[in-house]
Amino acid sequence: MKLTVLRSIAIASVILVATAAAATRPHYGGVLHIQIQNAIPSLDPAADNQPDRAARRNVLALILDTLVTLDERGELQPALAIQWHAEPDHQHWQFILRPGITFSDGTPMTPEIVASSLRRANPGWKVSSLETGIVIQLDVASSDLPGELSLPRNGVVKLDSGKFLGTGSFVASEWDPGKKLLLTARDDYWGGRPFVDSVEIEMGRNLRDEMIAYDLGHSQLIEIPAEQAYHAAEARDVHVSEPVELVALLFAREVGTPKEAKQRQALALSIDRNLLNRVVLQGGGEPAGGVLPGWLTGYSFLFPQAADLSRAQQLRAELPQAPQWTLDFDANDTLMRLIAERILLNASDAGLRLQLSNSNISDVRLVRVPFPSLDPQAALAQIAKSLQLPAPKFLGDTVGDLYHAENAMLQSERLIPLLHLRTAWAVSKTVRNWENTRDASWRLTNVWLAPGKP
Repeated sequence: MKLTVLRSIAIASVILVATAAAATRPHYGGVLHIQIQNAIPSLDPAADNQPDRAARRNVLALILDTLVTLDERGELQPALAIQWHAEPDHQHWQFILRPGITFSDGTPMTPEIVASSLRRANPGWKVSSLETGIVIQLDVASSDLPGELSLPRNGVVKLDSGKFLGTGSFVASEWDPGKKLLLTARDDYWGGRPFVDSVEIEMGRNLRDEMIAYDLGHSQLIEIPAEQAYHAAEARDVHVSEPVELVALLFAREVGTPKEAKQRQALALSIDRNLLNRVVLQGGGEPAGGVLPGWLTGYSFLFPQAADLSRAQQLRAELPQAPQWTLDFDANDTLMRLIAERILLNASDAGLRLQLSNSNISDVRLVRVPFPSLDPQAALAQIAKSLQLPAPKFLGDTVGDLYHAENAMLQSERLIPLLHLRTAWAVSKTVRNWENTRDASWRLTNVWLAPGKP
């Protein structure tokens, strides 16, 4: 009798272990439901007329591949290109393409299509095709061209009757611009088929609706604003990235006179960045004295970011007349409005006059710009380009060269860095193998869905 009982217990244990193993074993199938707040009006990677946010870059990365990619350490890795090299002048580059790649409609990826795609995204480049690759000729030397090619805007596309076709792991099977996107996994993807069958992305959702859908199990991944991450984590599994976005003041023109330079210095010293991060962001970011965050460069501490109201008042007292400046910001961005209002109070304490404005013509603008790359040089160059600032000059590839280029950008006094924002995502317990990346990027190829409710 005892032997029978023990045998039954052993069998039951084996069944339980086997069931648990099956529940934790990756498997194919299912729809991953995602909700984001950013409305994406176009899948054109080279479009410059829409906000570049982490969510948009993540969506494009599911559809498009780049010639080169960056790993978690920011090191270059082959993607659509398997080899590359530059001439000593760093103006002539050659890239050998990976063979056997096809677009989502089955069309082979050819050097001619790749060259056409890159010329469209970069009109200033001379891109020509070879038998097995492409050649890029630049007017100005660039030792970091591969890093720039890893940017989502340089994703390789094939135009087909107004549609943008890519070589990525998913294909857009349904597309309602700015509202909804349904992506279907490609069985023939060169990097291996994703585990999930499809990804459904709803756009333009407010945080309240996102949380309701998440809590009811209708979505498994939702975007959480940086300032809401702490409260959202009280009842949800929230993953927070490193700071991945810059908030700064951008002046519309170059400094005209020494008095104007002194007024800009007074404004920079008057702003309490620590208070902005603690009160407005609820700790969802970091005070910023430089353009790039410390986790990306290692030297951000060299740029002072502490407020000095006494010094700001002293500089203001040295100006017989300080004109009132207009401060523009995105009226649709609640966070930017709160930051702008706090800046007005700080400036007033220093004796400076600012007036909020939503006009396209203003003296200074409050901007938020994402860090587009884990490559610091590529990130700094792209930020300067998006803000229409002079391109940074890199004398070499060292950290010192990067610092001097960033410092020169700040010495122009066109830009006053304020904050570095984090990005957060609430991830359901049914989403397995989720990777919490430093740059807030999705890595969905190996994500799979477990059965059950969140």
